[in-house]
Amino acid sequence: MSAVPPRAGSGAGSTARQTRSGAASRAPGAGSQARETRRAAKLANAAMKSAPAIPAQQVEGPEALLAASPQLAPPALAALGKRRLRAMLAEGLDILECFRVLKKGGLNIVGEVLRGQGTFYEYTHYPQDDVYDRDTRSQYYYHAHRGMAGENGHFHTFIRLPREPRPASAAHDAADDPDAADEDEAVHLVAISMDAYGWPIGLFATNRWVTGGGWLAAEETIGLLPEFCVDHADPSWPVNRCLSAMFGLFRPHMEMLLRHRDGVIAARAAALPGSDVLEDRELEITGYLPVSVEETVAELRALLGKDGRG
Repeated sequence: MSAVPPRAGSGAGSTARQTRSGAASRAPGAGSQARETRRAAKLANAAMKSAPAIPAQQVEGPEALLAASPQLAPPALAALGKRRLRAMLAEGLDILECFRVLKKGGLNIVGEVLRGQGTFYEYTHYPQDDVYDRDTRSQYYYHAHRGMAGENGHFHTFIRLPREPRPASAAHDAADDPDAADEDEAVHLVAISMDAYGWPIGLFATNRWVTGGGWLAAEETIGLLPEFCVDHADPSWPVNRCLSAMFGLFRPHMEMLLRHRDGVIAARAAALPGSDVLEDRELEITGYLPVSVEETVAELRALLGKDGRG
């Protein structure tokens, strides 16, 4: 499988700006050609480095979670029911089939997203107008930052929700985004980190300021994960199918990241009373989990037996 072109650095003038990545602050296709930037993230447990050190014997709740679990561990798939494991395996096999077909043509899903887009600049959205499925309200874009070892770039994924009515836990102030006052708003789900050969290598969750838009508590965001599905062929059917299937294969990982995210946010808020933690530029990545399609499929097959039926 061919590697994708290396990124060429930031677009003109973009390195001086540190802004939200922008998908949540505009409807798809509206002014998204402007290059937008933010501070480069370090994926390897960056949130834990930002969170205060708290003695384990003095804390409880989210703070205890952080103190007791300085690093996220992969979810225990063996604890899941057979029906869910079979559904995950089916999604994983779909991903591998898409990769197989692309590989025969010397292609991969990152190359498909970047195809025809010109020079691959850091921080620029690819495709330029994002990808959106109006039926499912699913949205994504691909971009890259400096300083992420082993990563070519990552997909940010969203579900767009009407601004009214909103769940009680939604914490987006429309005054921060006056141009979108009459539009829906995007709720960030997770980001999917990709290597130069188009394989997913990790998942991470972010603080609100990174993408802007709506903010829901972990359990409400988890409730949106099954809805993510891009069911059309623009810019590429294999890309859209693979990303959609990752929300089935890696859903336990995503659920863990989102719950952990809320723990990190709560600990930060407790340490900095009165601060707007969701806009804290010192807290960007709240948690990261490495993933592998092939290894997860192999684990599922082992749990279910050779025929995959359990």
